[in-house]
Amino acid sequence: MQIIRDKKRSFDLEIMLAKPLFAHLATVEGDAPKDSPVWFYWEGNELWIIGTAKDTFPNRIHNNSKCAIGIVDFDCTTGKVHHAGFRGNGTVEPFNTAIAYKIISKYLGKDDTKWDKRFQNLDASNVLIKFKPKSVVVRDQSYQI
Repeated sequence: MQIIRDKKRSFDLEIMLAKPLFAHLATVEGDAPKDSPVWFYWEGNELWIIGTAKDTFPNRIHNNSKCAIGIVDFDCTTGKVHHAGFRGNGTVEPFNTAIAYKIISKYLGKDDTKWDKRFQNLDASNVLIKFKPKSVVVRDQSYQI
């Protein structure tokens, strides 16, 4: 994976990816780009995302693996704007409860009995998206308050 960063305006990508931030998954269908807000888990230079039966992005990735992911860590009280923009390919993978637990617990905590019912007891009717980045642009675009 090629990491593109401005040496004067950068940040620690691993710290950012450990935070429970939303990612925006960009896929294409025909000639139309589509955007899906998603939760993610970063491990081994791969982003993992859960796809449910209601989601349409797994089919788009199955038909065209090229996608992009944007993640922003923004704080309007301090002016912090950290952006990571990934380009690469996704694959649709069979559901794995251990990976799903890592994704959901990042956002909802380790005690799955306290999770919203929608996130409990996910099964093989769901899938995982494994995104392998070819490149990532890491930019600190913060501003002064």
